Amino acid sequence: MKFFRKYIFPAVYGLLVYFTVRLLHDTDIRLRFWTRAWSINAIEIVLSVSMGYVGVYLFKRLFKYYDRRWPLQFCYQNLVRELSIMVGVNLILVNLIFTPWVIYLNGRLYWDDLADICMIPTLYAIVYYGIARARTYMMAYVDNRVLLEKVNNDHLQTELKFLKSQYHPHFLFNALNTIYFQMDVDMPGAKRSIEKFSELLRYQLYDQQQQVPVTNEIEYLQSFIDLQQVRSSDKLKMKVELDKNLDGQLVYPLLFLPLVENAFKFIGGDYKLSINAALADKQIVFRVENSVPEFNPPTTRKGGIGLENLKRRLDLLYPGKHSLCTKKENDKFVAELKLEYE
Repeated sequence: MKFFRKYIFPAVYGLLVYFTVRLLHDTDIRLRFWTRAWSINAIEIVLSVSMGYVGVYLFKRLFKYYDRRWPLQFCYQNLVRELSIMVGVNLILVNLIFTPWVIYLNGRLYWDDLADICMIPTLYAIVYYGIARARTYMMAYVDNRVLLEKVNNDHLQTELKFLKSQYHPHFLFNALNTIYFQMDVDMPGAKRSIEKFSELLRYQLYDQQQQVPVTNEIEYLQSFIDLQQVRSSDKLKMKVELDKNLDGQLVYPLLFLPLVENAFKFIGGDYKLSINAALADKQIVFRVENSVPEFNPPTTRKGGIGLENLKRRLDLLYPGKHSLCTKKENDKFVAELKLEYE
C-alpha cells in the first residue's frame, strides 16, 4: 500500500485529471481525441502524469509544513487556511504545465480552455485534500483521545494516592488513641497492641490500586477488631459471621475497614455489633450493624472523613460495580457494601 501511494497513485491521479478534461472538453466540441496524432496525446499524457507526481509531492510537503506550524485542531479556520493555500499551489502548478501547451497547440488561450485547466484539477485537488486530511485528522483525533484517557487515568491515580494519604492519618489517629488509653491500665497489653498495630500498618503499605485476595482483607479486619476490642466496654456484644466461600476472590484493599471503624466509633445503646461477609450473585456483600444511643440523630454519621473517602474510592475503583447503603433502623445503624468481583 505504501508503494502504491508513493509511486503509482500520483500517475493515476494525473491520468484521471487528464481523461476528465478530455472527456468534458471533447464532448463539448464534439472531438474524438483518439483521432488526433498520437504524439500530441502522448505529450499531454506525459504532462498530466508529471503534474500528478509534482502535485502530490507538493501537497504532501504542504501537509507536513501545516502540521509543524499549526498543530492539528478541529476548527474551520485551519481547514480553510490549508485548503486555500493548497488550491493556490494547484492553480499555479497546472497553469505552468498546461497553459503553455494549449497556447502552442491553438495559437492562443481560449476561456473554455482556461476554465478546464483551472477548474477540473482544482476539484480533484479538493477531493484529494478531503481524503488525505480526513485520514490525518482521524489519526490525530484517536491520538488525542488516547492522550486524554492517559491524562484522566493519571489524574485518577493521583486522586487515589491522595485519598490513601488522607485515609492513613484518620486510621492512625483512632488506632493510636486506642493504644494510648490501654497504656494507662495494661502496659504488657499495650505492647501487644503495638505489635498488632505494626501488622496493620504493614498491610496498608500495599498498593491500593492492586487487588488482593479477600481472605487478606478478612485477616486484616480481624486484627483491627482485636485492636479495637481492647478499648471497648465490657458491655460490647459482637457477632462476626464470615462466609467460608470467601477465599480467592480479588478485591481492592481497605474498603471494608471504614464501615467497621465507624461502627466501633458510634456504637452505643445495647452495645451490639454485628459484622457479616458473604457471597451472593457474583457479589461480595459486607454488612455491619451496630446499636446506637436512643438520642443519636440519624444525621450524626454523615460527613465523616472515612465514609466520604470510601465513597470516592468506590467510585474510582468500582465504577458502576458497587453499591453502598447506610441507614438508621430503629435503635441500630446499618451499613451494607456490595462489590462485584471477577
